[in-house]
Formats: sequence, C-alpha cells, structure tokens
Amino acid sequence: MRAIQIVTTRLSSCLRPIRFEFLSSSSSPRLFSNPRRLICTAAATKSDGGRSGSIVAPLVENEEEVQKIDVNPPKGTRDFAPDDMRLRNWLFNHFKEVSRLFGYEEVDYPVLETEALFIRKAGEEIRDQLYCFEDRGNRRVALRPELTPSLARLVIQKGKSVSLPLKWFAIGQCWRYERMTRGRRREHYQWNMDIIGVPQVTAEAELISAIVSFFKRIGITASDVGFKVSSRKVLQEMLRKYGVPENLFGRVCIIIDKIEKIPIDEIKKELGSTGISEDAIEQLLQVLSVKSLDDLEDVLGGAGEAIADLKQLFSLAEKFGYSEWIQFDASVVRGLAYYTGIVFEGFDRKGNLRAICGGGRYDRLLPTYGGDDIPACGFGFGDAVIVELLKEKNLLPELGQEVENIVCALEKDLQGAAATVATALRSKGQTVDLVLESKPLKWVFKRAARINARRLILVGKTEWEDGSVSVKVLSSGEQFQVKLNDLE
Repeated sequence: MRAIQIVTTRLSSCLRPIRFEFLSSSSSPRLFSNPRRLICTAAATKSDGGRSGSIVAPLVENEEEVQKIDVNPPKGTRDFAPDDMRLRNWLFNHFKEVSRLFGYEEVDYPVLETEALFIRKAGEEIRDQLYCFEDRGNRRVALRPELTPSLARLVIQKGKSVSLPLKWFAIGQCWRYERMTRGRRREHYQWNMDIIGVPQVTAEAELISAIVSFFKRIGITASDVGFKVSSRKVLQEMLRKYGVPENLFGRVCIIIDKIEKIPIDEIKKELGSTGISEDAIEQLLQVLSVKSLDDLEDVLGGAGEAIADLKQLFSLAEKFGYSEWIQFDASVVRGLAYYTGIVFEGFDRKGNLRAICGGGRYDRLLPTYGGDDIPACGFGFGDAVIVELLKEKNLLPELGQEVENIVCALEKDLQGAAATVATALRSKGQTVDLVLESKPLKWVFKRAARINARRLILVGKTEWEDGSVSVKVLSSGEQFQVKLNDLE
C-alpha cells in the first residue's frame, strides 16, 4: 500500500479546516474528524492531472451551528407564490394575446448581456443603475435593464436573413438598481412591442393602438389613463433656433426628462452647466410647457418635421379610434439617449403613479452598434405599475385555483385504482388533483372547495370491482356511477 497522504483544505474563511487521507492516488478520501461533516468526496488530483471528485460544504454537527436566513427575497425583488403567479400569468396572457392580434412574433434574449450593450451616453440614469460585474472570463457583463438594446443586437445578428418590416414582441425580466417607489422595483417584467423597418408615423400609431387595446381588455378606460405625446424633433428645432450645438442634444434630453422629478431651479442649473445661455434656457422651458399643437406651431412654424409628424399621428389616432386617449405635451422627451422622433408615455390621470409605459422612435440605435441604418420604434410596458393601477381601480381579477376533477380512493388499497382513474382523465386533457393519502371525506370536500374542483370522483371497492367510479358534480350535488371507459 502506498504511503498515506495527508491533505488539509479550507473550504472558505468561515469554515473549519477539514483533513482528508488518501490511501492511493485514485482512492476515495477518508475524513479524520467526525464523518458526519462530509457529504461528498473530496477533490483528489490524479497522477495524470485528472480529478476524482469535488469538495462541498460539510454537514452541520448540531443545531447551534444552523444559520438562520432572511426568508424575504433581496430588496426590490419578488417571490411569486401561486396566487401571485396566477395574476402574473393572467397579465402576461393579455400581453401575448394583444401582440398576437396585431400580428407580432414573440422573441426573447439572454437576461445576461455584455455591459457595453447598455453603456451609451454619460448622464443616462440607466448607466448608473446596472447590475454589472466581471465574469470568470474577465468579461464585463450586466443583467439587462431593458430589452431594446438586446432587440437591436439580435436584428443586427440576423442581418439579411430576415425580411423587413419586423414586428416582434417580448416579455422579459429586467433589472435596475434604483430608488424604489410605488410601482418601481429593482427587478420587473416588461412587455415590449417593436417595429423594425417602417419610417412612417403609422408605426408609432399602431403601437399606441396596441396599448389602448390592452387597456380596454383589462377594464381601463380613457378616463383612467392617457398618453402624453411629443417629438424629440421639437427639442432639436428649439436648440437649433438658439444656436445650441448638436452634440449637446442627448445631454439636454436627459436633463429635460427630469422636469417632473426635480425642482425647476435644478433643471435650469443643469442646463446651464451644458453651456446654454440663460435666455435660451428660459425660451426652451417656455416652449416645453406648451400643451397644444396650435401653440407649438405658433412658436416653430408649420414647416418643420416635428409638427408634420405630430399632426399625422393625431390624424391616425382618429382612424384607429383612440383620439380621446392622447394629448400633446412638449415636455415629454424620454430619458434614454437613443430616441429620435415621436415619443410617448402612458400616465395615470389621477397622478398617483409614475409612467405606466413609454416608447417612441429610435431610428439611430442600430447604427450605433454597427448595424445598418434601419428605422425602428417600440415601447416598453412594465408589470409593476399596471398592477398598482388595477388595485386602485378595484379591477384585479379573482383568480383562484381551478381543477376540473379531484380523485379520491375510499380505501387505502385502492390508491393504485385512483391513480389509474387520474391517468385516464389526464390523457384526455382534463386537470386532476389526485388525493395521495388516505383522508376522510370531510377533508376531501374541503380541498375540493378550495381548489374550485368541478367534480369529485370517488373510487370505492364495490364500484371498482364493477369497473365503475362514483362521480359527484359539486355545483349541483348530482351523483352517479360511470364506467371507467365512459368517464369523460
């Protein structure tokens, strides 16, 4: 026998050293201390450089060493217990059905993306809200804070293999480390609809129509929610009028987007730091307070692209049938740097909640990643704010568990027969809750009520010998026997 080799290893700074003995280069390890502390083989290096196992955390010796964990999820995140999951599925199903009705195809992207995909312009909130880190390959990665850059990446990747226009939608989890308020979390799910390859305002008009259709499906009306609509071109024309350099446009948009979040003096101070004159700032803020297209036309004239685009959008809103939902608001610019034209935000008319959704045109996003110059627009719609609005309007649906059948064996030795009945019904596409233990009928009836079962199917000895089961329709109390082969 080869000489005993003693290896001492420390699993981490918080665990005691563990000593193993190896009887040969290929043998299993033996623990010198209490064997209860080992639950798997230890790593042993073979003479040829291979491995014979791996080290894992030791078992706890006594209750005093048990570490109590915080049973709450990390701050800003959520668990989805069955009740919450039913609500989430209900919401997502409406997202998907509206997208389907409008002819959009579903896509998805990795939750983990390269950090560079989201680092665009200094000053964007999203830049400072990334959950980012370096992976084991020394690559900078981030949990996606939004879906649009991932969409752009996929479109560039597909290149000429897809034909334009693309109409895609996605429902994905997003992460942002930000200050939490009502309806704002550090992780949320987002519904996106995007159109790639259509330069006309008809694209934005259809996207708003899709959101309106969703609201109507869940009971939200135009008196509950509206859309503030503007165009980034309004701001562009204003800056050009006052001689503000084009390279300041993105930075100014980011500042203007904070108008409803910070005092106006702070807005003026931040705008002044860009080099814009006090007179230009005052004129700019005056224009941004305009709430009608006619007033905007008085300031900018009627020949600019901004006015033409907005007039077309409001005309199309009449054709789509949602004129009462939208209003012009020059202060809407959206905080992300990539928007280029029409922008819009869905808002709670009572003003109790933050923006419900938002989007617009982002024609220059693909070229910033090295892609072709393709027109594009889309929107993002988070799950958290809309749930808050539904709560406020008492519109949350009642979504209890619903099972078509509950199957119960009346005697312990009939559990196998009950399993046969359950399997037969499931093969026909019916949902079945099979009682897996011997339970009194009182317990079974209570469970049937809790899961909203439609029928109770009892497997009794006499009936089973005859190839039958007892069926009780729980809504009417009607009860009858059915041959197993005839059970539907």
